[in-house]
Amino acid sequence: MTDAVIEVADPINITEAAVLKVKQLVEEEDNSELMLRVFVTGGGCAGFQYGFTFDDDIADDDSLISKEGVRFVIDSLSVQYLGGSTVDYTEGLDGSRFIIQNPAATTTCGCGSSFAI
Repeated sequence: MTDAVIEVADPINITEAAVLKVKQLVEEEDNSELMLRVFVTGGGCAGFQYGFTFDDDIADDDSLISKEGVRFVIDSLSVQYLGGSTVDYTEGLDGSRFIIQNPAATTTCGCGSSFAI
């Protein structure tokens, strides 16, 4: 980890379900360095889309959030779109996935993976 990494007080909320799922996936990969990277990219049917990936590298301008020993990382560009959001994990008839509830989103698509501000 570099000295420039910004540890933040929680720009996003993370549910217990999301923490437990990340913990399980990290254990399955047998790599304690893995973190869930939460990000926003252009595209999707509403303008922006959410993304999730596992990463074991932290960039100088990333924000790092630790919760119950599980780490989440957000790049500096995405954090401005995600502030106040909640990351959750859900399992249901439509499958299992990480989701984001974003109070700043003015519109979302039907699947919930893209949004507009």
